[in-house]
Amino acid sequence: MKTRTTRALPCAATLVAAGLLLTACGSSGDSGSGEQAGSTSFEGRGPITYVAGKDTTGVVPKIIDRWNKLHPKEKVTFVQLPTDADSQRQQMIQNAETKSDAYTVLSLDVVWTSEFAAHQWIDRLPEQRFPLDRMLKPVVETAKYRGALYAAPASSDGGLLYYRSDLLKKAGVTGPPATWSQLKADCAKVEKLPEAKGMSCYAGQFQKYEGLTVNFAEAVDSAGGVVTDANGRPDVDTPAARKGLDFLAGAVKDGTIPKEAVTYQEEDGRRAFQSGKLVFLRNWPYMYALAGKSKVAGKFAVAPLPGLNGPGSSSLGGHNLALSSFAKNKATALDFMKFFSSEDSAGTFLKEASLAPPYTRLYDDPSLVKQYPYLPVLKQSVLRAVPRPRVVNYGDVTSAIQQEAYAALTGAKSSAQALKDLQSALQKSTAQ
Repeated sequence: MKTRTTRALPCAATLVAAGLLLTACGSSGDSGSGEQAGSTSFEGRGPITYVAGKDTTGVVPKIIDRWNKLHPKEKVTFVQLPTDADSQRQQMIQNAETKSDAYTVLSLDVVWTSEFAAHQWIDRLPEQRFPLDRMLKPVVETAKYRGALYAAPASSDGGLLYYRSDLLKKAGVTGPPATWSQLKADCAKVEKLPEAKGMSCYAGQFQKYEGLTVNFAEAVDSAGGVVTDANGRPDVDTPAARKGLDFLAGAVKDGTIPKEAVTYQEEDGRRAFQSGKLVFLRNWPYMYALAGKSKVAGKFAVAPLPGLNGPGSSSLGGHNLALSSFAKNKATALDFMKFFSSEDSAGTFLKEASLAPPYTRLYDDPSLVKQYPYLPVLKQSVLRAVPRPRVVNYGDVTSAIQQEAYAALTGAKSSAQALKDLQSALQKSTAQ
């Protein structure tokens, strides 16, 4: 789905290095003391709403119920939006542009912070209210804009390679693949097994939505390319970026990626893997707990994403909590954000839904690592992850990426032509 921000940016934008991080109108720096940050005063207590994508874990209502029992006069209502990120972003923007108070606390994809802060759709937060020093640094940076805090990190995310460890072992493969060529070679061995009849090799998220932006960026980064160069400029019309897109497009063409995977979002791929249709799948850590309750329980493991010449790089994912500038009862909202993003809540999400926590200690706890052996792999995925472009007009940027990457995957354009056209589109979008 193509989404677009229609409200005009009120000030000029300056591109900065790796993330296309843009300047905004207003001040930056520390939040100061008390219940104020910038010009915002956090006052008012009473009912609020928590707005997020559809909960597939079953954990969110438990956390909210826990809050509601402790705060019967300040109850939180869970407003669930569609599962795909583009639709979530669009509905949140529509609410902001009408200055509606229907949405209070927003669960933002980490890449939206700059856009929402620059348009003054969310409030600057008092940093001292959140234990940022106990969180992974890349995660904290996703919640900041111009050095000031505009969101509270609630979860992180790093892409993982899920693989059928039982079938690899039976085929004589000693471990997960580190490169794309090894992945293809491993599939060729597994597909000779009677148990693998009808299985496909690999899938990710390739439908024309935000997941395709993520998978495209990972392929480019994992081939040694960049979406933006060291000066923050688009740089996708390069040999390295072409190798990344060639891998995806070529894999669809030769059947390594099944043709139906160009319709896959996260849940489609998860169901395909759990039903025994895939040997390998790129997905987020939330899937680990769900797959552990499916027919492939005990038959799969996770590894870093493969790349062209070695382990690849994930796009940095996750969600932050932001406070709508137009909301009521902001004192309650701030307390709820601290509660929902606490280490205790993050531990619950980890244990019950295998969501990546923002807190460093949870990755290093020996008892948790024993119980959740994927944690060391996940931590490295998060620390090595590359941010997607953090831009004010993110809707235009991600739409252009989706358009051209999808054209290459479906054979409508060559990788070279798609990247040339994408370079032109990104230059126009980031120059606005």
